[in-house]
Amino acid sequence: MTSRRQVRRGSLLLTVLMLTFFVPALPARALDLFGGDKNAPAPAASAMTLPSFTEVAKAAGPAVVHIRVAKAVKGTDMQGLEEMFNNPFFERFFGPQFRPDQQPKRQKKSTQQAQGSGFIIDKEGHILTNSHVVENADSITVILSDKREFKAKTVGSDPQTDVALIKIDGAGDLPVLPLGDSDKLEVGEWAIAIGNPFGLEQTVTVGVISAKGRNRVGINNYESFIQTDAAINPGNSGGPLLNIRGEAIGINSAIFSRSGGYMGIGFAIPINMAKGIEKQLAVSGKVTRGWLGVSIQDVDDKLAQSFNLPKAGGALLSDVQAGTPAAKAGLRQGDVIVKLNGTALTDSADLRNRVAMLVPGAKAQLTLIRDGKEQNFDVVIGKQPENFGKNDNAQGSEESGDVSGQYGLDLRELTPELAERFGYHEGQGVIIGGVDDGSPADLAGLKPGQLIEEINRKPVKNVDEAVAAIKKSNAQKRLLLKVRVGRGSQYVVLSAQ
Repeated sequence: MTSRRQVRRGSLLLTVLMLTFFVPALPARALDLFGGDKNAPAPAASAMTLPSFTEVAKAAGPAVVHIRVAKAVKGTDMQGLEEMFNNPFFERFFGPQFRPDQQPKRQKKSTQQAQGSGFIIDKEGHILTNSHVVENADSITVILSDKREFKAKTVGSDPQTDVALIKIDGAGDLPVLPLGDSDKLEVGEWAIAIGNPFGLEQTVTVGVISAKGRNRVGINNYESFIQTDAAINPGNSGGPLLNIRGEAIGINSAIFSRSGGYMGIGFAIPINMAKGIEKQLAVSGKVTRGWLGVSIQDVDDKLAQSFNLPKAGGALLSDVQAGTPAAKAGLRQGDVIVKLNGTALTDSADLRNRVAMLVPGAKAQLTLIRDGKEQNFDVVIGKQPENFGKNDNAQGSEESGDVSGQYGLDLRELTPELAERFGYHEGQGVIIGGVDDGSPADLAGLKPGQLIEEINRKPVKNVDEAVAAIKKSNAQKRLLLKVRVGRGSQYVVLSAQ
């Protein structure tokens, strides 16, 4: 039975399956597959014919493995009988003593089977796959393309990226799948997947790279997925996504689906992300991530205008925690980070992913915009705390307060009682007591219990100061708020109705 995970996103079911993304085949002339000229230019479009994927499958297929997993699950020997026992007719003839709630529930163990894919990355028998393929496994069996079977052990697993490293021993001279460079991918390139959908071993599917850098999909904590239209189905998880040269450029991980099957949208973990994870797993069996100690958010057009930025993009620092690497480097709330080590950042998720992949103690250069000027700051990357990401959101509402009709906000004084209730301190700002349905505040996602600390870059300590700041901005009909939710904060722009 194929194991699967499902996540709701919009009107679609995001089904995280044991998949294998199909990778497009290699052209006939490129098939010095694992040793040819990787930089050779592709033939002109007018001279190209549909490439033959036969040689790609022949070269890469032997390094792709089928993974079977067994997991012990607990149940009771009363399962399946409870509906009958609860029937009044049964109780009338045999008495209430036979009802399930009157019976001792004896634990009964059963074994759940799951399957997925993986690929061999070195001669020592290390295999990359998905974390969700092997998590909680009591036994892992790896089946090679020549039908030989080996017991595998888990070297390490990282659920936050869904990457796992397992190992087999005693297999002799193993085929190895070369790893490519996912940073060099272009949308529209061929993509090929080899795996075991529905247990059908060595299945090859072909498509293209549909998009890059997909984040906020809602599958993993750290996401920068390669999107492909190569056909992926249950059993493909953990298999390789290949480029036209037969190199692994991703690990197939998930699909968008209403039915649980292929619908043309699949996601693969970039191999460059997996490389960094694999190195740490091989050494210590776990992953230690880099950390700055900031709260960040995306910069949209409204925020770009409010901060006098030339364009949207980068990561806005909505909060800098005291004593953190960012604070020690001189970073401030309101800075917009646009580059990390010379690489331009698309959004806050891009910065978060790249910082997390840096080794704690490493030095990095951040390029940011402060007060309209671009500046460089050197920072020593810290170690991500164990409880990173665990945050309590302040929620609640109070009845009275001053209302600003233009924005739909009901503002309230932060009394000692409210400060204690929501985890704030007196004088820290004004609390949101209510939000009008359909108002700018509602559309921006503001909620009762959140704290407004600044209005138009100026701190506000009470409702009078907040109302005065709002009235002062009436000509612009726009507010820039710094809003705190629990331990974090973010900037929000409201446009008057």
